[in-house]
Amino acid sequence: MAYLIGSYHPGLVLLSILVAMMASYTALNLTSRVTETEGRSSMLWLGGGAVAMGGGVWSMHFIGMLAYTLPIRMSYDLPLTLLSLLVAITISAFALRIVSRKRVSGARFLQAGVLMGLGICCMHYTGMYAMKMLPAIRYDTALFSASVAIAIAASVAALWLAFTLRADNGLLAHFKKVGAAVVMGLAIASMHYTGMEAARFDPSSVCMAAGGVDSTWLAALVGITAVSLLTITLLLSVVDARLAARTAGLVQSLSQANRQLHHLALHDTLTRLPNRSLLEDRIEHAIAVGQRSGKRFAVMFLDLDRFKTINDSLGHHYGDKLLQGVAERLTQCLRAEDTVARLGGDEFVVLLEDAGPPTVVAAVAQKILDALSSQVVVEGQEQSISGSLGISMYPADGASLRELMSNADSAMYHAKKMGRANYQFFAPEMNAAAGARLALERDLRRALEHGEFELHYQPKVNVAGGEVVAMEALLRWRSPERGLVPPNDFIPVAEEIGLIIPLGAWVLRAACRQNRAWQLAGLPGMRMAVNLSTYQFRQKDLPEFVASVLEETGLAPSFLELEVTESVVMHNPVEAAQILERLHAQGIHISVDDFGTGYSSLSYLKQFRLDTLKIDRSFVRDISSDADDAAIVRSVIALAHSLRLRVIAEGVETDEQLDYLRELGCDQYQGYLSSKPLPAAEFEAMLRLANAMA
Repeated sequence: MAYLIGSYHPGLVLLSILVAMMASYTALNLTSRVTETEGRSSMLWLGGGAVAMGGGVWSMHFIGMLAYTLPIRMSYDLPLTLLSLLVAITISAFALRIVSRKRVSGARFLQAGVLMGLGICCMHYTGMYAMKMLPAIRYDTALFSASVAIAIAASVAALWLAFTLRADNGLLAHFKKVGAAVVMGLAIASMHYTGMEAARFDPSSVCMAAGGVDSTWLAALVGITAVSLLTITLLLSVVDARLAARTAGLVQSLSQANRQLHHLALHDTLTRLPNRSLLEDRIEHAIAVGQRSGKRFAVMFLDLDRFKTINDSLGHHYGDKLLQGVAERLTQCLRAEDTVARLGGDEFVVLLEDAGPPTVVAAVAQKILDALSSQVVVEGQEQSISGSLGISMYPADGASLRELMSNADSAMYHAKKMGRANYQFFAPEMNAAAGARLALERDLRRALEHGEFELHYQPKVNVAGGEVVAMEALLRWRSPERGLVPPNDFIPVAEEIGLIIPLGAWVLRAACRQNRAWQLAGLPGMRMAVNLSTYQFRQKDLPEFVASVLEETGLAPSFLELEVTESVVMHNPVEAAQILERLHAQGIHISVDDFGTGYSSLSYLKQFRLDTLKIDRSFVRDISSDADDAAIVRSVIALAHSLRLRVIAEGVETDEQLDYLRELGCDQYQGYLSSKPLPAAEFEAMLRLANAMA
């Protein structure tokens, strides 16, 4: 049987294939937007994407039908044509919904592909039916079946590609989507033109929907509209994706910043260890666990011994590096479930969870002390360090955070009192000692503010003639509650709490002012000796500060003598030599106090600008009966005189000691044989009496 022979318009065929590929590429991009958005945004993208994608697929089929011409006038029924468009949009919505799910099984892909393929076929053949041919169009069974098979296969492949490529980004993903769109577009076109080829038109066929717009112009209009719609949708998708990516980047940056801020809020910036806030939270948690399960834990309060001296002498940068090394050692010698925190300065706290009996805790404490005792290398320099450790146990030593921390702190202070570099478990009587210590610290700070400190003066006497030639200012604390407090009871505490710098400045200023006042009152001008603490000597601006005090009080530099201990100048000889040179250049006399008790590196003495060596009282006490002490004193005097230095002996209390020193050629002495340290008024009276008798 003969049938009408149709022909295709090449330009419209190419246009239909281009629209199919654009629709496929748009569908792949829309899939990622539907997947990456949520709620209302996702539904809007799903609806808009279904319209754009469905319109694109339908436009391809409609343009392909318009590209086909028969030797009769052809047109299309509008309601049926719109119905085919609705079918295209519906199956597009179905496809986007399927591939936007988090997981899709292979069976689900197959079922969805079959339904989508049948939907595409329904759209295509509904559009064909819209021609309303009389007699009706017949279809070749094989080609019709092939078109259905192609539609189903193309649908399964499209769904799989869309699901696989939906999360891909970047240039490589773009090329993947372009390649997939080409394959999908050709598959869709193949289904359409296979279906068109299956159509058989009777020679007497008449188009009952004939009339209307010319098919070529209509095809061009539909193509331009479809391409425009797909382009706009694609651009919106790209812009939205970039905005979403930028927003996601900002959210990620904000989230990272929040994590960093949260970490900084709970960790020490120097050592990266937990800080007080995080430590207290973990102790509270351990208490809650202990209340439920009965588990014991330990709180260890660690304070580094003499860290302030290292920090002040070698600089804060060096001290920071040392603290980081200590933090690393503490972390390495404890379990992962334990907590090492830094409260500030050189104070560390260890929370030992599920601690077990005290013997186990003691073993851990000793392990910590052993880890600290080995040499720490900081900036190529070996440094020895030790720690004092106080331990409180839950629940025996407290059932609250405050009790456990306070008792561990008290035990730590007791460890320092016991000689440092040891650990002590808390005992109730330690609270009394800790309370006394806190009271002493409080009273010391108040004493400086309220002017409770005073200076006593001890004469320095010429060994040969017995006349007073100089004096030494000695600090005393006259407390309203404690009475006259000996220096050994409060000076170490003042050093530990950082009060020694302002206290030392007060001593220097008060001594210079008193000496100048005595000179103005008519007493003979004599040199005033003032002790410099370790912390004062290591101040970078010490020479400038001393000069300002002399200018303020009006005392000539030649009437001031600064005493430093041997250990201070020998700790950093190069820097000490520079400071001493600057002080000596002002006309100030320099004396080494307690000579022989420190490093005894005699070869360094020639590098320092010194005027006097003071022999420690420990060598003078038994000088007349101990041959070794006598030999040491004799050697020091001989060495000092060879370096053109004067020698002062401390602690002279008997005539026998003085006679022996005179025999050895000692220059001056001070001690109870001449006078004990006296308040200013008594010392002045003693000087006036001595002058009257001279």
